[in-house]
Amino acid sequence: MALRFQEIESSAPNLDDVVSQYNALETQFANAKTKAERISAIKTWNEIRCRLETWESLTELRFHQDTTDLQRQQERDRCDALRPKLIGLAVRFKCRLLESEHRAELEAEFGPQAFALWESEVTTFAPAIEEDLVRVSKLDAEYIELLASAEFEFQGETTNLSGIVKHLENPDREIRHEAERLRWGWYGANAEQLDRIFDQQVALRDGMAKKLGFADYVELGYRKMCRIDYNQDDVERFRAEIRQHVVPLTVELRKQQAKSLGLEELMFWDAALHDSAGNPRPRGDHDWMLARAREMFDAMGPDLGDFFRTMIASDLLDLKTRKGKAGGGFCTSFPQAGLPYIYANFNGSKGDVEVFTHEAGHAFQNYVSSSQPLLDYHWPTYESCEIHSMGLEFLTWPHMEKFFGDDAERFRRQHLLGAILFLPYGAAVDHFQHLVYAQPEASPQERHAMWQEMERLYLPWRNYGDLTRPAEGGFWQSQRHIYLDPFYYIDYALAQTCALQFWDKAEQDADAALTAYIRLCRLGGSAPFQTLAKSAGLVSPFEAGCLKDVVQRAGQWLGA
Repeated sequence: MALRFQEIESSAPNLDDVVSQYNALETQFANAKTKAERISAIKTWNEIRCRLETWESLTELRFHQDTTDLQRQQERDRCDALRPKLIGLAVRFKCRLLESEHRAELEAEFGPQAFALWESEVTTFAPAIEEDLVRVSKLDAEYIELLASAEFEFQGETTNLSGIVKHLENPDREIRHEAERLRWGWYGANAEQLDRIFDQQVALRDGMAKKLGFADYVELGYRKMCRIDYNQDDVERFRAEIRQHVVPLTVELRKQQAKSLGLEELMFWDAALHDSAGNPRPRGDHDWMLARAREMFDAMGPDLGDFFRTMIASDLLDLKTRKGKAGGGFCTSFPQAGLPYIYANFNGSKGDVEVFTHEAGHAFQNYVSSSQPLLDYHWPTYESCEIHSMGLEFLTWPHMEKFFGDDAERFRRQHLLGAILFLPYGAAVDHFQHLVYAQPEASPQERHAMWQEMERLYLPWRNYGDLTRPAEGGFWQSQRHIYLDPFYYIDYALAQTCALQFWDKAEQDADAALTAYIRLCRLGGSAPFQTLAKSAGLVSPFEAGCLKDVVQRAGQWLGA
């Protein structure tokens, strides 16, 4: 029987002990006389990394679960201070493996992907940037705590940035407008802190890039993301494809939305509502949702059924919104225990089902990949990770009646609509970050102007009306990835293109699509993005016509 979450323990490491372990490991590898002894040394290293990553994951998770807890804040600070030292030790050993005269035999044993990842990773660290990494982590924590501190009195309840989202789907237009006014009023009131935090993050990241010999943080960011089989030019072409083939479609879809809502003009506070009947909502509370999810995954076969029963039995879910809890949703893992963990903030909207199936896709992939021989393969690179999450969102479509009853078909339509509408936004976020890090000395006002230009290119339908902060170009400050995970966001757009192919395949043969999906998940991170996509019968988003074709089929399904 799997461990329960409460039984997973990993105490904070003593740096001197970890240094001694690495010194002994390097001696073990250097003195190894046979292939078996060298493999044994790498397995020992893998165990060290699994233990340390479990501690880091637990520390980060507990901080997110209650950002107001002083002890958890202190533990995160300790983790932030220690992490660069641990990275340095790992990089030193990776360099030994990369330079080893026995590299060929080790690649034959563990696969070439790990070595390709390490070649990218070793260029992203040097002792000279240790203090900068700690300072960036402190700024990350400050941003998370700031957002978690937001509090609103609205519609007879006290809520936060996660909780107020459900009101953005209210059929009453005045309520939607007021919810957005409150939300953006908070961002306006905290504009100085938000600008200062990001300004310091950009300066630190740019400084680290220069210290490591890169021209700018764009280069370093791509290396940190381990983009093995594509580059900036490929991404730029992909964004151009979105501008050409998707933006015009989304403009028409927004016009249809306005007509459906009986509006002369779609305002920003109308964007989350897709028809006058109101967006579908799950028919029950948290516990009811988990019961329906168990039924759904059982119906999808033993692989997913056994996985989700383990998640419930081991208490590996934290889905309720509460005071002090950081917003957002994510999946983390505890490799020492071979278990993932799902974190979210339910608010009663259809987004609860979307976020839940999304994070369950991540968790399932990690669950079935935990037996991979190296920690490096427990997760793939991020764009591949997001295929698993976004793909499962679509593959669960046949079971949406469990959550939405007679509204299931409306949910499916709105979910597909949201997938198409997302692509230009994902490209806008990525393009914006390229501009920001190419001009790190830009002022906050200049960055807001950059974002306004992105909205004109990718989101021309947006009209903020009297919402001052986003109208002035401040919308991007609500996107956590821009602050916390630079250059991550295009991964969602790349993966969405692949997930839409899973949707298309499932429309023709649901069982075959699910089989291909599970096979993809089992591969974990053992291959680069485009190879993984091909293994599941998917066309790379970088191949000519891929995006155009799949978006066209989705548009036809939507009647656009």
